[in-house]
Amino acid sequence: MDIRIEKTQRAIKNAFLELRAKKPLEKITVKELCALACVNKSTFYSHYEDIFALSDFMESETITSIVKSISAQQQDPFRDPEIFTRNLYIAFLSNDSLINILFSGRERARLGDCLETELRKLMCARYPEYKEDIEWNILLSYCVQGSFHAYLNYKDRDPDAVIRVIEKVVQALKPLYLEHIPGGN
Repeated sequence: MDIRIEKTQRAIKNAFLELRAKKPLEKITVKELCALACVNKSTFYSHYEDIFALSDFMESETITSIVKSISAQQQDPFRDPEIFTRNLYIAFLSNDSLINILFSGRERARLGDCLETELRKLMCARYPEYKEDIEWNILLSYCVQGSFHAYLNYKDRDPDAVIRVIEKVVQALKPLYLEHIPGGN
């Protein structure tokens, strides 16, 4: 990518994060974002359709970063649910600043839902038989949403203590989980 384009996109994203940290998404205007980023409106519109498209793009980047982080820690992140949920919780903590800005207010629940959707797509691409497996889908929801809500409610607590509790809960579910993983028994 051209360095000038990269620089412009970085300036737009940084300006957006600065504004988003101070106000709700629907209150941010392209005009104020462009002034802060030192770009003109036509430059902004050559990259993004509107403020909401920019926000969606940055949310997607954050979700992709979390999924990559989990995958980098485990070759098959779904084989061992304790490690999966630990890595997921750590990925939330690693992206805490972005999460707090991009998914604040009414957007808070969107992260867990979008992340669950992306992980489900990834898993079903690898194991198509899971698509209609209700037990497996509920277990995945439980692991993702449980880790997400533990992050939301306890991120200010000792991470090792939170992770230990998450692992205990998931260990109790492991026999059921492993019934649904190829080669898990």
